[in-house]
Amino acid sequence: MIFQTAGRPCPQRARRGRFAACGLLAFALPVCFSCGRMFDPPLQARFAVEGCEPLLPAFDPGRMQWETLPQPVIERGAAGDWDAVDALNPAVVRFQGRYLNLYSGFDGATWRTGLAASADGTHWEKQGSVLSPEGWEGSYIAANGAAAVAGGGLLYWYQTGPRPAARIALAYSDDGVRWRKEPAPVLAPGPRGAWDETAVGDPYALACGEWFYLFYLGQNRRGRQRLGLARSRDGVHWQKEHRNPLLAGGGPGTFDERGVGEPAVFRAGGKFYMLYAGRSRSERRQIGWAESPDGVNWRKMENAPRLAGGREWSRAVVCDPEILVQNGRLKVLFGAGNEPSPDENLNGVIGGAALTVQ
Repeated sequence: MIFQTAGRPCPQRARRGRFAACGLLAFALPVCFSCGRMFDPPLQARFAVEGCEPLLPAFDPGRMQWETLPQPVIERGAAGDWDAVDALNPAVVRFQGRYLNLYSGFDGATWRTGLAASADGTHWEKQGSVLSPEGWEGSYIAANGAAAVAGGGLLYWYQTGPRPAARIALAYSDDGVRWRKEPAPVLAPGPRGAWDETAVGDPYALACGEWFYLFYLGQNRRGRQRLGLARSRDGVHWQKEHRNPLLAGGGPGTFDERGVGEPAVFRAGGKFYMLYAGRSRSERRQIGWAESPDGVNWRKMENAPRLAGGREWSRAVVCDPEILVQNGRLKVLFGAGNEPSPDENLNGVIGGAALTVQ
């Protein structure tokens, strides 16, 4: 998720939920939920992203182009619905024989997480709102999350907390409909002066070997937005990579000069690739590429095609990438809108695209 520079959370993803065909592998190790803060690892560590199986063989996105579906795959709801103003932040997992999409909906006052189901990952049937902010989370947001299959159930890290100090929380479910929450944030902003001192959001999770890896957005007091990385053995207790931040916005005139957010990460061949949303000076957003040998040291791919708005419903904003790999082909669900806004009221819908060889 990207925040306004004034500190206001702005669901854009990733958001976002992930599994083997969506950039996140099923996590088979036992996971302890709500079992108390049994241990606290060091707050920072130096590490690489290890144990991730490639979703694709080696490929070169610079030799490919985006093919976008002509119509959104998830529309906004009717007037008065929980997702009537914006529907964004797709987070997809393959669970119990079907695709589940935990996406964000805005009614003009509150962001919630809703559920949609699909047999093919393209045609979605809404199931209603399943998660709302409550208690310490305030009343504004419980959305813009990342999902994983683990221990026979679902984990969902999501952005929440009273504005402007967003946190990342965790909930888990046996069916995607009924959720239980951890009683406190699992990832909080850093100390005063840190790159993520005021807010954290935009979680994207990978489950690899013994570890969960969480890519996320951090914001400092000046509103600068960059991307970092943390790891955890149980999804609750996290270590931040001490080399954070790992990716920053570009220089004047670039598509991401006002900040980067909403990472979506996967491995192909011997490299990691990241799709991320960039904000321009005029608050228009597009999705760009970065690559890394180890998941920590990232380089932007200027030659790779950006996913930009080419339809009336996506002419101002394309954001929230969510990765799916089907039949050896990389596909992406994404948030989109026709109003240039950094956070909400952009007439948000969810679209779909695929990479094709030029």
